[in-house]
Amino acid sequence: MTIYSLYIFDRHCTCVYYQDWHRTVRPKTAVEGGMLPAVYAPVYPSGPGAAVNNRNTLSSNSGIVVAVNHGDEDGPQSSLPTQQVYSPIAPQPPPPTSALSFDEESKLVYGVVLSLRNMIRKLSGKDENFVNYQTSSYKLHLYETHSGFKFVMLSDPGADSLRFVLRQIYAGPFLEYVVRNPLVEADSRERGIDNDYFRMSTDRLVRGLTVFQ
Repeated sequence: MTIYSLYIFDRHCTCVYYQDWHRTVRPKTAVEGGMLPAVYAPVYPSGPGAAVNNRNTLSSNSGIVVAVNHGDEDGPQSSLPTQQVYSPIAPQPPPPTSALSFDEESKLVYGVVLSLRNMIRKLSGKDENFVNYQTSSYKLHLYETHSGFKFVMLSDPGADSLRFVLRQIYAGPFLEYVVRNPLVEADSRERGIDNDYFRMSTDRLVRGLTVFQ
């Protein structure tokens, strides 16, 4: 059993955060204007208008957080000569990519959640809540906050309900580093809610779970 990915949608039906771990098929780069900046750097479209930050940033690939600290471009350069290190290990080929771009994928995930939630409420009444559903290849888990944020996690189909994990992410890292952070606009409709500390804390929380392998 394992965990594949995490999506966070705001009350405007927009994906504002994404992180993955054990995905074997990577999402394709989103089309220009198809996603908000600061949601997930590896799939953000490049070109004019693309936000680039090369200093003291944190990048994530497959959920692994890597700190990158570039030297100050205006400061003195080191006079030490660089040394090339030969590595006998051949570079690994990039992982296969999905046929869908990230913006299309996130819209499909939200569409499934919205459709199933509405169907359950019509069939069972307003007091019935949609928490997860399972297919032969994955299981989708949902936790929705009173403010309209939807936390969606995809896992192995054999995993138990991870709704409590989504609630932990919301009550812990999300409230601490997003809601209570005056520098993060959680409802700006112009930018994602990505935050270095939030991403690292979420990654640490998920990797500490017994279901994570």
